[in-house]
Amino acid sequence: MKDIEKNVKNLLNSLPEANPFGEKITLVGAVKTQTPEDIDAAVKAGIRCIGDNRVQEFRDKYELISQPCERHFIGRLQTNKIKYLIGKIDLYHSVDRFDLADELSRRSERAGVSSNILLQVNIGREQSKGGFDIDEIDGVYEKVSKLCSLKVKGLMAMLPESEDKELLCSLAHMMRTAYDRLKSADKDICTLSMGMSGDYELCIGQGSNMIRLGTAIFGNRNYNV
Repeated sequence: MKDIEKNVKNLLNSLPEANPFGEKITLVGAVKTQTPEDIDAAVKAGIRCIGDNRVQEFRDKYELISQPCERHFIGRLQTNKIKYLIGKIDLYHSVDRFDLADELSRRSERAGVSSNILLQVNIGREQSKGGFDIDEIDGVYEKVSKLCSLKVKGLMAMLPESEDKELLCSLAHMMRTAYDRLKSADKDICTLSMGMSGDYELCIGQGSNMIRLGTAIFGNRNYNV
């Protein structure tokens, strides 16, 4: 039996008011495989932003979620599916390659909207994950920021699975350093999205100001739905 309201309230009460840099922490509920009823329950309990991983799920559930909230897209995105999201997403977390940014720009311009994006960094240099290399992120930002109808709001990363806390802290620190560098040059940069149910406390400690939690809110996912 899910106890979503209790989970949300416990999370919100346990989160620090700010990260070590004095920035408010935004909690995004990762809603992959969750029912509209459970998503509504989480929003009623205090979740203000929800993040979808799959375009098809987003389309199927978009009209069924009755509670007002910010809509984020946090999963890998194919260019041919952008058309289903334009004008409905408040923040795209996973812009992990230039052709995706370019198509998102063109689609946004055509629809007369401006799309807020985060540049995804493959901080662990894992072959199984998309994203830009941390060493090229300044050049990527310069290139993407020139595209029409896009606003780069910051960076996103997923830390690798590891028991080596020192390594994870080092990678998270690298992300914060890159974020601060971009932020110092662009007043629109305001979001470092880093931290999931297994590592969000470490990420907050290293300066993340947005975390994406699913299991901690909804419990273990049911992939049979």
